[in-house]
Amino acid sequence: MSPTSRLLRALGAACCLGSLLAAAEPPRLIVRGDDMGYAHAGNEAIRRCYKEGVESSVEVLVVSPWFPEAARMLQEDGTVDVGLHLSLSSEWDNVKWRPLTDCPSLRNPDGHFWPMIFPNRNYPGRALVEQKWTLEDVEKEFRAQIELAKRRIPRVSHVSGHMGCTDLGPAVKALVQRLAQEYGLDIDPAAHGVVGVSYKGPHKTSAEKVASFTAMLEGLESGKTYLFVDHPGLDTAEVRAIHHVGYEDVAADRQGVTDTWTSPVVRETVRRLGIRLIGYRDLRTATTNASSSGK
Repeated sequence: MSPTSRLLRALGAACCLGSLLAAAEPPRLIVRGDDMGYAHAGNEAIRRCYKEGVESSVEVLVVSPWFPEAARMLQEDGTVDVGLHLSLSSEWDNVKWRPLTDCPSLRNPDGHFWPMIFPNRNYPGRALVEQKWTLEDVEKEFRAQIELAKRRIPRVSHVSGHMGCTDLGPAVKALVQRLAQEYGLDIDPAAHGVVGVSYKGPHKTSAEKVASFTAMLEGLESGKTYLFVDHPGLDTAEVRAIHHVGYEDVAADRQGVTDTWTSPVVRETVRRLGIRLIGYRDLRTATTNASSSGK
């Protein structure tokens, strides 16, 4: 056998070995609970989901009314992965939040964020994109939110966008990427090959959510990394008062998420399938380890 043939055979064997090793690795899953800070019951639910359930990453809204409690909880529970949910909107009809900064182009006449980011037929003329917002105001506000998050929750690992606010346009996308790099929060799941997944089947009731979430888990493939996003809550009087036109069943819907992520059936399925629950920060660790090993 010629040296070239031996080299090709060795390379082929190495590739096959790499494929076998990847196939042997269990699926990795980020279970992300969004909007911590929107309500006291929301904070309680999100905390329950990472302490007693399968939630592995939390997104916090620093502009929301219950952020101080959320920050205290996350300081006390110092292990769960935390991301900053950048926000430029205040969608609920009965509770509102405002920008942290003096940014006139981002406020409605009452001084709150506009209820929607993109045009919504239920809120005509009340979306941020329908206003004369400026990139200067967006940067000022995003910087303030990042700095507050890092001050109150120093381990915050990444940023994401509430209601798509980080996708306002190419300039805002570029701004978010620049700020994330500047503040050391630049973990982009897509860049790490993370695949988004959702419920596999009907998911209106708690029982449907449990069944459809479990079906999703059963379909995860070895060697791949996935991201599932939803919003835990509790069916309490407080959360029943939180809603907007088009999404009136917030309390029941979000109670179903809490029921699902703390369900013994779901937790047993994760254990049985060997699924590894991870946070965003684990993506960075995996990349660092791979670079160090020369892969």
